[in-house]
Amino acid sequence: MYAIVEIAGQQFKVSKDLKVYVNRLTNEEGSKVSFDKVLLLDDNGTITLGAPAIEGASVEAKVLQHLKGDKVIVFKKKRRKGYKKRNGHRQYLTQIVIEGITGVGAKKAAPKKAAVEATTEEVEAPKKKVAKAKKEDTKE
Repeated sequence: MYAIVEIAGQQFKVSKDLKVYVNRLTNEEGSKVSFDKVLLLDDNGTITLGAPAIEGASVEAKVLQHLKGDKVIVFKKKRRKGYKKRNGHRQYLTQIVIEGITGVGAKKAAPKKAAVEATTEEVEAPKKKVAKAKKEDTKE
């Protein structure tokens, strides 16, 4: 099982127990992080494609360490002008390990019943008021 997921603005093909270097995340070392922007999911030959992301799918990961990447030398030159600039750069990275991929059919934590009932009552109440107002307008 593998997935293509967007992490910190870049797309990665990930599978369980894979270590990945991504752009620096704000999470602390040892903490768990979840990525909900899953673009493609392959479950033993069954491919699910998102438009643009698959709803309900997520990738769970653990932050291993924060580090800096290899140095990259940036050298600029204009010939015959005596212009030379040398600059270096090291990218800030985070190493994560993928702990699991949750597909579409998997159940997430269900919302509490009290919260669901309250939202349905709030939605239905304005409809009743509108219906009463329409009946009064037709009587006149």
